Amino acid sequence: MADDTSQEPFPWHLGVYDAHCHPTDTMSSIPFIQKMKARALTVMATRLQDQELVSSVADKHGIKSASPAEWEEEECIVPCFGWHPWFSHQMYIEEEEAEQGGERKKLEGEEKVKHYQSVLQPSKTELTEEDRRMFLSWPDPTSFVAFLSETRQNLQKYPLALVGEIGLDRSFRIPEAWNPDLEQQRNDELTPGGREGRRLSPYRVDLKHQKKIVKMQLQLAAELGRAVSVHGVQAHGLVFDTLKELYEGHERKVLSRKQQKKQARDQKNETDVHEKQESGPMPYPPRICLHSYSGNPSNFKQYLNPAIPVEIFASFSTAINLSDAVGEVTPRSFEDMIEVVPHHMLLVESDLHIAGDRMDTHLEDIVRRICNVKAWKLEEGVRILGDNWRRFAFGKKT
Repeated sequence: MADDTSQEPFPWHLGVYDAHCHPTDTMSSIPFIQKMKARALTVMATRLQDQELVSSVADKHGIKSASPAEWEEEECIVPCFGWHPWFSHQMYIEEEEAEQGGERKKLEGEEKVKHYQSVLQPSKTELTEEDRRMFLSWPDPTSFVAFLSETRQNLQKYPLALVGEIGLDRSFRIPEAWNPDLEQQRNDELTPGGREGRRLSPYRVDLKHQKKIVKMQLQLAAELGRAVSVHGVQAHGLVFDTLKELYEGHERKVLSRKQQKKQARDQKNETDVHEKQESGPMPYPPRICLHSYSGNPSNFKQYLNPAIPVEIFASFSTAINLSDAVGEVTPRSFEDMIEVVPHHMLLVESDLHIAGDRMDTHLEDIVRRICNVKAWKLEEGVRILGDNWRRFAFGKKT
């Protein structure tokens, strides 16, 4: 490990980039983004209430060029549009509506109850009156195909926008509906739709339903050639398998030394083949970030296979990976994880729901920790992480 970097001045001037955050959950914090030390934020949408908010912030602060040298002062966010697994139960997918292109129809009454009964675990053939009341109190499910159409429009409107936050979550339980007493105590500054301290129900979203939702979004990202920010909690194997289903049959050819020499002698033919294979969109997204990656080193090693054609990144945050313990001793388990991730795959994030000084503090904290583990001087580490983020977001070195 390198010498502790805590005494080194932090080189904000080199450009620090937050790979995953949610400032639109606290819209009153948006004016602080332009005043932050971090140069750019990758801002996620997750549910119905924040898609338009991300779009509105992008209209004012969206980055318009892949070259930071061309950014105006107010350009400081990359917008991301997606549907989070925590809210996947609020969407229905039917073969009939998929074939028809999807309509913004909401399920109500008995249709709504049957939908929730079909996509939630534990599965029940007979519902209690309490179950029925709970299901009816939740949002009216809407067409996921219609949402995908709207997401495509957003991605086309913002050519540098990404897909996110999407993913799979085996542990999350759906919050109960607001009761009148709690409703009056809500923080009006927070965007609706989050948990906000509500009690959790016993219900989780069935993984088969979650997988349909995430796979269709990965396919949209593939179609438009956009990078993706992926959430995975207690589902690391399933996240990997879902991605693998998309790229299977398109693996990179891993050459032996003898084959590499032969390729060098026949470079023109190999180049022609490569260009033929890469023409047009692939069935898998070009780049994904495993955000606040919570798997262990063994889980992550499956992504190191050089045959995988998707460019893989892993981002880490003090808020999630270190339980918000800013400035405290780095656990050995976290050091072990960072040591496994190659330099070119590393990203940093805050995963915070409010912009401003706290977000900067979290970013500085995680950067310093990673630099210590990787034996980087701060300036070297900030440059590497910045290059990685630009490659993740824009697909090329800048």
